[in-house]
Amino acid sequence: MDAPIPTRVHYHRKARELELGYASGDTFLLPIELLRVYSPSAEVRGHGGDTAVLQVGKKFVGLQNITQAGNYALKLHFDDGHDSGLFTWNYLYELGTHQEAYWRDYLQRMEEAGASREPLGIEIKQV
Repeated sequence: MDAPIPTRVHYHRKARELELGYASGDTFLLPIELLRVYSPSAEVRGHGGDTAVLQVGKKFVGLQNITQAGNYALKLHFDDGHDSGLFTWNYLYELGTHQEAYWRDYLQRMEEAGASREPLGIEIKQV
């Protein structure tokens, strides 16, 4: 299935949310933390099988930049230095339409691992 292409992409810096608006009137507000922990990069997803890496301490992550990759994706440049992985229109729409399920899964995996969304120590952001 080909997902619709957003007609509006806006980063709400204070709320740390990415707003995607569509011609149909649908709008999704995706927390940057959710986008970061579900990055489609090999660094996060692993290289197949059960090699995904649980992302911890990302509660306050934000974006430094957003760039379009061709006509099919966005590249999100996170302020923790992560910028690999392309968020295709299909993947962004999937995250938007199933946001609650992805969030519940993330919180459950964090609990099972005894991990925290809070960053460890003092976070130094790239400038």
